[in-house]
Amino acid sequence: MARPSRLWQVAAALYVFINAAGAVFAGMQGERMHMDVHIGLLLLGFAAYPIWRRAQLTRQQRQQPAQLPEQRIDYLQQSVDAIALEVERIGEAQRFADKLRSEQGETPPPKKSPPEV
Repeated sequence: MARPSRLWQVAAALYVFINAAGAVFAGMQGERMHMDVHIGLLLLGFAAYPIWRRAQLTRQQRQQPAQLPEQRIDYLQQSVDAIALEVERIGEAQRFADKLRSEQGETPPPKKSPPEV
């Protein structure tokens, strides 16, 4: 969607430039009606811009909810995978530490019971 939006911005800039320059040129030539037409086209363009912008925002808002849950699910899946990997690493470290303690003849520290709620 970025490509058409950029194209419309260039077209709008050209529209404004051509009509502004046309109004100045027609005014310098003394063509009052020709100048009025260019000024009218400029005003029409400026009046149409908020309507076009509102329609564009409305269209984006309608499309956004359809894409958002999929992005959230992907992000959530990546987060869960990362947590699972870290928990597995913690478990491996705990098993390794217990193995070293048992080889050295140390007794493992007593396990704490979870606090009562």
